[in-house]
Amino acid sequence: MSITEILGAAVSGMSAAQAGLKTVSTNIANVGTPGYARERANQSAAVHNGGVSGVLVGEPTRIADKFLEAAVYRRAQDLGMSEVQANYLDRMQALLGSPSGESSLPTRLDAITSAAIAMSGALGVEQNASDFVARATDAIGTIQRLDTDIATLAADADAEIGLTVERINALLKQVHSLNDAVSRLDGLGRSAAGTADQRNNAVQELSSLIAITVREQPNGRLMIETAGGAPLLDTRMRLLSYPTSKSGSGAALAEYPGIDIRFATDAGEPGAATGDRIESSAVGAKLGGLLDLRDRALPGFRDQLGTLFGGLARALNGASNAASAVPAPSRLDGSTTALATTDRLGFTGATIFAITDSSGTILARTRIDFDAMGPGATVDDALAAINAGLGGTGTASFADGRMTITAGATGRGVVVADDPAAPSNRGGVGFSQYFGLNDIVQTEGALLSPAGFSSGDQHGFDAGSTSDIMLRDSSGRVIARTTMTAAAGGTMGDLVTQLNASEIGSFGTFSIDSAGRFRFDQAAGVSGTTISIPADSTSRHGTGITFTALSGLTGGANGLAHGEIKPELRNSPGRLPLALFDTSAVVGERGLLPTDTRAAQFYVDSFGKVNDLGKEGNVSLERYASLILGETGTNAANAQTRYEDASARSQDAINRRDSYSGVNIDEELSLMIVLQNSYSAAARVVRVADEMYQALLGTVR
Repeated sequence: MSITEILGAAVSGMSAAQAGLKTVSTNIANVGTPGYARERANQSAAVHNGGVSGVLVGEPTRIADKFLEAAVYRRAQDLGMSEVQANYLDRMQALLGSPSGESSLPTRLDAITSAAIAMSGALGVEQNASDFVARATDAIGTIQRLDTDIATLAADADAEIGLTVERINALLKQVHSLNDAVSRLDGLGRSAAGTADQRNNAVQELSSLIAITVREQPNGRLMIETAGGAPLLDTRMRLLSYPTSKSGSGAALAEYPGIDIRFATDAGEPGAATGDRIESSAVGAKLGGLLDLRDRALPGFRDQLGTLFGGLARALNGASNAASAVPAPSRLDGSTTALATTDRLGFTGATIFAITDSSGTILARTRIDFDAMGPGATVDDALAAINAGLGGTGTASFADGRMTITAGATGRGVVVADDPAAPSNRGGVGFSQYFGLNDIVQTEGALLSPAGFSSGDQHGFDAGSTSDIMLRDSSGRVIARTTMTAAAGGTMGDLVTQLNASEIGSFGTFSIDSAGRFRFDQAAGVSGTTISIPADSTSRHGTGITFTALSGLTGGANGLAHGEIKPELRNSPGRLPLALFDTSAVVGERGLLPTDTRAAQFYVDSFGKVNDLGKEGNVSLERYASLILGETGTNAANAQTRYEDASARSQDAINRRDSYSGVNIDEELSLMIVLQNSYSAAARVVRVADEMYQALLGTVR
């Protein structure tokens, strides 16, 4: 080997040591940088004329394991979903408050029972009645406030969906740009390690926002798809498009637009649609968690609150309609029903109608036997029978779905009571409760009692009016949808047939139950589905009662938003029905006693009595309230546990990745010493070669 070759090999060794020291310095400088993968100088033997002539220094190599990085992405997805769910469910739990808190829903419901017990005493009846009315008002107000607060949470989730979509788009643009940089540097043979680190950090954040599959291509680019296989990034970039302006009002909507995947324009904005859409929590990560909350969890709880209100109203109205105030009111104004005067009456049993004076003495009475009227009797027939039986001392009328019974003269009152031997019944409630004649809870546009229709009854909707019905799966995705259209002269059975023949019918069966409500039974192998009705233009006989309200398919149709204790009772609590009418008394005898408070026990019993809550089954009000509140607490606790587990697993995946690709100070310092020694050794060879040159030159001279 010549002196020149020796000198060249030594200089290349010095250069290799310098490159290694530079790489080590870069590693040490980034020891605290999240996601940084250490680098190693790339060296190989230089071969000249068949022999080794030094060291070739290449671009630094990034030390990383793509499988460990993929594990970090997967754990980030789990963490993103569990974190947002734990956050929102914890907020919902905070809105409910402690079960023992003064303003909590259980406390409000217990207060009604306590006030009802106090009314059964002999003393302070009017004061106790006032307290009962106030407690019932507070309970309804608490349910309404909870409903409003949960609706606000849903609106917050929707707003956060919009922000998350914006961040996802920003990260997709960043990864796309870094893809170009990595591919270009690889093509030039230069190190893309730093750029790749930036890209991987962006992909990790992207994974926490939307579940993705990442594949590295031979040219160094990353191809990204959603968990469902929809491309987001390959040679072309796609962006998510969500019209947040439509849902930016701060209020929950009946239906939200989907998230479209669109090709990006040259200006970096969403352009032409790809045909792919994101519509459910199946998209995973934070975005999936927000969609699940907005479309399933939060509306589901609001639906339960609506059912709870409906159960509370039915329980209180059931007690009030079995009693009467003393003196009896001069006019009984019923609640809105879905009936017209030509509709089938549909009652069995018997009801007593009476007119009393201010002392409770019966002036007139009649017993209407609905069984004797026959199955073809109409509402008009019932009105005629009542008016004939009262003989002009009282008048019953019916208009716009509401029944009204008035006493004929000042100082007289109207009493309606079921025959205890054969109580009237339609849809599981008596005559007075069905028509809401003595209700203490009222609402608008909803039925507080089952409709009681049968399949042969006319549907009564205007021809061409529609109801938009959606079926969602357990992830909140719309799996079937139909627009039910009312045909002229059709029956309730025709509507059932139409629904069963629709797309939704392939997932279950519609029918009309014994209470006259529509029900949907899932098919074998189908579970976790929920029905919602976002739009409804129907109105039965112009009463304002829609298909949504009379069908009972959703708890949100119980009129919670407009529910209230009747204003006349809030203003005069002494008018609360507490006396039981003596159905055995005849004209001239006292049917009501001013001191009678026996019906107070009905209010007490109503909370523990098993009620038909429609699609929620037969359960007592106390039990149902405990179930939904307990379920909410359990869901919040489980969500927090999932978040803690996901956080631990995510950190473990990051630690495993970093233990392989991260910077170890001791290792780097040890390598620095080796490289310094290598540099010194190469420098010594240079010095020896110089001495040999000097000796050779001296010999020549």
